[in-house]
Amino acid sequence: MAATLSSCKQAAAAAGMAAMHSSVSATSSSAALVSMGVSRRYASNSAMLLRSAFIPGTVSLRSRAVVSNNRSDAGKRSGHAVASSSNGTGGSSGLSIDLRGKRAFIAGVADDQGFGWAIAKALAAAGAEILLGTWVPALNIFETSLRKGKFDESRLLPNGSLFEIAKVYPLDAVYDTPDDVPDDVKSNKRYAVATGWTVKEVAESVKNDYGSIDILVHSLANGPEVTKPLLDTSRKGYLAAISASSYSYVSLLKYFSPFMNPGGSSISLTYLASEKTIPGYGGGMSSAKAALESDTRVLAFEVGRKYKIRVNTISAGPLRSRAAKAIGFIDDMINYSTANAPLQKELDSDEVGYSAAFLASPLASAITGTVLYVDNGLHTMGVAVDSPAISKAAASTPAKVNVAA
Repeated sequence: MAATLSSCKQAAAAAGMAAMHSSVSATSSSAALVSMGVSRRYASNSAMLLRSAFIPGTVSLRSRAVVSNNRSDAGKRSGHAVASSSNGTGGSSGLSIDLRGKRAFIAGVADDQGFGWAIAKALAAAGAEILLGTWVPALNIFETSLRKGKFDESRLLPNGSLFEIAKVYPLDAVYDTPDDVPDDVKSNKRYAVATGWTVKEVAESVKNDYGSIDILVHSLANGPEVTKPLLDTSRKGYLAAISASSYSYVSLLKYFSPFMNPGGSSISLTYLASEKTIPGYGGGMSSAKAALESDTRVLAFEVGRKYKIRVNTISAGPLRSRAAKAIGFIDDMINYSTANAPLQKELDSDEVGYSAAFLASPLASAITGTVLYVDNGLHTMGVAVDSPAISKAAASTPAKVNVAA
């Protein structure tokens, strides 16, 4: 598929690149050339673009790994998968993720750095229409940045187009209904920028605007006392972490499931601290993630039986996002993961986005109630192989002698 960057863009335009916009029908989408939402660093690389012309609104699962040890270029991390077409005709010869005609609501996107954004981008690349729920106090700056093009680089898809966001809804998932909102929040000027932002109200707005959705993503977490050890965490802080990080998922499914199409998919994000001790990840957040995973299993049964919706969660490795930086030791966690995980590379948010696109697709139609680990295999490790104690023990281990069974 010998083509230059320029010709790739021209082909995309000729094929109807505007069909990627979420307001266009699935039929017109079939004229567009769409590929997986590869990281923006790749989009500028014509060699990557050369491999990324696809049938519209689909993501090829016949991928090749791009390996680089250039640590100064975060976009060329080793093992980053790039979807590709191999039949030379502009079509995909492998399985593909096709979400054309599907609509997704992603709760918890307030910038272009986190997992929520990466998931939205991957779903858009696969053809889904994207709706976002943004925390009310962050709404103005997010919409302003979006409108002024500050996110355009990270919205860039490999074919040169930008993934579209159909609508951004103000949302505070800590509150289920208007009656739950305390007076001090109602009078807070940071909340005066919008109305109708409780979970129930947002669900009603989405239903009124679009009728139904197919994919629901929970990318929400907050622990006001996350830097405190569990023993020093107040009851108020502990319950706040549970409310914002766990119960909010129950609430979203409660109000969104009734108008989700049967066969739909719901996805949340969890962390290894749910099952392993991560000193420094405090304030009740480890308990909140454990609750989220337990709720995933229960909700998979309840929502699956009642609405035929799948419910899964992704346990993602550490990412240097703005939210993670608030914890204070994210760099240490990334370094630890890189040193000790089976795959010694830094996790890219796009890798979580790809996994979410798979879980949202018909390819995962029999998967529900599952924790999917996307952490380079760190969860499998029982010891830290970079520990001086382990290194010393390994150095003093006697040579093995082959003994007949």
